[in-house]
Amino acid sequence: MRRLPIRSLAVLTAIGALALTGCGTETGTGTSTGAGAGAGARGDEAASAGTGRTLTAQKVMQVTKVHEETGMTLLEGPVFAPDGSLLVVDVTAPEGKPKVIRVDVRKKTSRAVHTDGRGAYTSAQFSPYDGRIYLTDFHGEVVSLAPDGTDPRTFFSGEVDGAPMNPDDIAFDQDGNLYLSDSRGLSEGEAHGRVVRIDRDGGKATVLADGLAATNGISFDADYRGLWFSELTENRISYLRLDEDGKVVSRHTAIRVDGGIAQTDSIAVDADGNLYQGLHGRPAMIVYSKHGERLATVEIPGRAEGLESATNVAITPGGTRAYMTVSGPAGGYLYAFDALAEGVRQSNGG
Repeated sequence: MRRLPIRSLAVLTAIGALALTGCGTETGTGTSTGAGAGAGARGDEAASAGTGRTLTAQKVMQVTKVHEETGMTLLEGPVFAPDGSLLVVDVTAPEGKPKVIRVDVRKKTSRAVHTDGRGAYTSAQFSPYDGRIYLTDFHGEVVSLAPDGTDPRTFFSGEVDGAPMNPDDIAFDQDGNLYLSDSRGLSEGEAHGRVVRIDRDGGKATVLADGLAATNGISFDADYRGLWFSELTENRISYLRLDEDGKVVSRHTAIRVDGGIAQTDSIAVDADGNLYQGLHGRPAMIVYSKHGERLATVEIPGRAEGLESATNVAITPGGTRAYMTVSGPAGGYLYAFDALAEGVRQSNGG
């Protein structure tokens, strides 16, 4: 979700203050082949051993500009709707400006879907249970909308195990139960983050993992056997094995990301089980195999002045065209590239 400096703690404070005061050509993909990745059997070392290919993402369109009221813009949560349009959220949009935006990537047009006076929406995903759009509000709620953006409802709000949440990203299981990354502790710089499961009716919330360092990306693997999740301030990706009832069987650190000044943001998983790890602090993504091999790096052309993060990606369901949200002082953009495998639910939103 976040990137520095736009998604620094100062930004989150600014968003909270705003809430309290009421306030064309066809895109192409260039690909070059680099050194091979290290062997997956070496675990963490594999991610560091090789660099894989470089996939060059091409600009599709600018979606947002920096808002005067907040001094920033940040696109997140790309998700394809059943009609083929792409929804994105602007985390830092003030009241009255579009917070959920529908994009036609072919026509390169966009229009507002939803706004309100409080939400700082960090992700979006359609539920397989009721077909509604679910949004995480970093202030502590999960809300849902009808597919056309109307009928806002609070799905979940309040404390979990005696502590408030800072919901970030979403993953749904096949039955429509919701799993989210809780970035609790981020503002204090403490490892109070969690992975939380919320039943599909919103009635029960269960902590599956805690003691995490700013939990951010979350996605099921290709077989729905477990959850991948990233920790922003530790630059690591962990794996949470689940049983058929959604209970934790095991947990381990899977990949340590060598990001330099960049840190681990959102995660998407394609049909082959490959992980697309977004970065804040660098407009790029890193692609890993499920065994920890570094397969590719997705870069934007040149230095692209004013773009500083590539937070998330949606891969076209049943296709390989991928759309990456890229933001910075220059605004919020969509960039496109060809993914390594087809898009599935785990690579569409969250």
